[in-house]
Amino acid sequence: QVQLVESGGGLVQTGGSLRLSCATSGLTFSTHAMGWFRQAPGKQREFVAAIGWSGGVSDYADSVKGRFTISRDNAKNTVYLQMNSLKPEDTAVYYCAARPGTWSRSPGLYKSWGRGTQVTVDS
Repeated sequence: QVQLVESGGGLVQTGGSLRLSCATSGLTFSTHAMGWFRQAPGKQREFVAAIGWSGGVSDYADSVKGRFTISRDNAKNTVYLQMNSLKPEDTAVYYCAARPGTWSRSPGLYKSWGRGTQVTVDS
């Protein structure tokens, strides 16, 4: 059974930092691209960042480029999202997702999802 479990969310002041983790089990992590998505109240789920199976390729939404960094540790079956210079508009539930093969910005192409972790940025 595939499981993705996010952690590291919380309440932070504007300009602060958080590091999200997504621990996976039940899949061959090293053959899966990983993505982070977020969903704010009343909005559609949107792409945040993705990383290829080897960690050599990554992609970011324009809104987070230069502030967020995605990384992965294939030995620990875990993907991370380091979030710096947080803004109130980053407030959302953050989800990690796994996809066999290459990364994508489309949430519909990801097969497995975690339940999400809440990030709230207080102005």
